Amino acid sequence: MTGSGERVATRRRNYWWIARWSAALALLLMPLVMMQISDEWHWTPRGFIFAGIMIGGAGLLYEIAERASGSRPFRAGVAVAVVTSFLTVWTTIVRDDGTGIGFFLLILAAATGGFAAWFQPAGMARAMLGVAVMQVLLGVAIATAPSTASTPDGGFRALLFSGAFTVLWLVSAACFRAAAKAEDKAARRVDS
Repeated sequence: MTGSGERVATRRRNYWWIARWSAALALLLMPLVMMQISDEWHWTPRGFIFAGIMIGGAGLLYEIAERASGSRPFRAGVAVAVVTSFLTVWTTIVRDDGTGIGFFLLILAAATGGFAAWFQPAGMARAMLGVAVMQVLLGVAIATAPSTASTPDGGFRALLFSGAFTVLWLVSAACFRAAAKAEDKAARRVDS
């Protein structure tokens, strides 16, 4: 009976693996399709290579995390953190408004926090909470900067952008916190 349960779990895992990488491939090929449909899309081979590295890198990071932990909340926390990092880098490159270094430092802080916590759930929760605080502070700094004040609704848009990403970092922190609680509960059961 255990053997058939393991086969079903493996098959389910394979479906999710295929779905994730198919979605990544579709995301990468979408600009190619749009270039055939619209004249507003102009991607160079370098653009596709860069996008492939970013999308593939995000996928590989998640694959590593999935193999490292069987905990669903932990994997969800990693998924949200990886997607948030990906979106931060992508939107920073697309916007190119001179504030990019601050956002790249957020990603560096998230990665450094993960390594400092040895990728343990409780430490990852604290690291993601710290990155959320940094995101808020960066958003306020950009919103109150003189260069932002010169653009219409610049401050509001900066705060809105930062707020959306802050929520994502907090969701990641909450997932890691749930994983830490589940891990503590399992450790207490083993000790009793």
